[in-house]
Amino acid sequence: MRFQKIGDNFFYNNDILGETMASSNSIPVLLVFLMISAGLSGCFGDDSKALERGIPGGLTLACLSDDKYTSMVVEIDYDSGYMPEQSSIDLLKTRLEQVCDKPQGIEILLTETDFGHEGQWSSNDVREKGWNEKSNNPESGSTLYWQAIFPSGQYANDGVLGVAVDASTVAIFGDTVDDAEGPIFNRPSAEEIENSVLVHEFGHLLGLVNLVYESPVEHEDEEHEGHSNNEDSVMYWAIESANIGNIITGQLPDDFDSDDLNDLAGMLSGEIETNNQLWTN
Repeated sequence: MRFQKIGDNFFYNNDILGETMASSNSIPVLLVFLMISAGLSGCFGDDSKALERGIPGGLTLACLSDDKYTSMVVEIDYDSGYMPEQSSIDLLKTRLEQVCDKPQGIEILLTETDFGHEGQWSSNDVREKGWNEKSNNPESGSTLYWQAIFPSGQYANDGVLGVAVDASTVAIFGDTVDDAEGPIFNRPSAEEIENSVLVHEFGHLLGLVNLVYESPVEHEDEEHEGHSNNEDSVMYWAIESANIGNIITGQLPDDFDSDDLNDLAGMLSGEIETNNQLWTN
């Protein structure tokens, strides 16, 4: 199990992350210098709320299956000036439609808000401010509600672009995304980075990689739990690190790879046991 229960809370059991990584030949990329993984521990909230809000991946089956939830709403709440790019919104909807069986459709609901928060964000800040803005409980009737917040400010761990804090809530930090833009010709662009990071964080809500299951294929990065070791997967560990901007050639991955998709299909079919679910069919 990837989460350890202490009292009424679940905490992510995050090993010390490796400090550097050399580039591989799997995609045509050039690293200006070795990518430092500092800050990636912020990918999962380390002070997770009580079980009723679940852990990242706790509503995986609710999303994949249409047995109870036949429609889905993704609420995107953002501070003034931090509205996500339309390309990010469209891409997220496309990726969710590819894997989540929702015959009544998936709707994106955009709301400008004032989170009333100053300074750095902790995972608990993200969770509490996010839940204050939710229009509905994540499990409302036959509709599943997930949420992404786009606040001003940065995460407490340096270089973290996004974080998943419970079963239905993620945050994307636009200021850090802008800072991560590539140093040469602005490639990858902040928009391209936002595209990938948003899908990546919702991938964690889908339980990837090995958050609420054990894959029959060894594609989890040995030094970065919960992440893929494949540079062609949007779940690759470096996607949510500010150092991603050091990749100056090649296209950032913005889709799940075949191992990710097979894991999701296996959980849906029951061939892969899925744990820590707030709802099961």
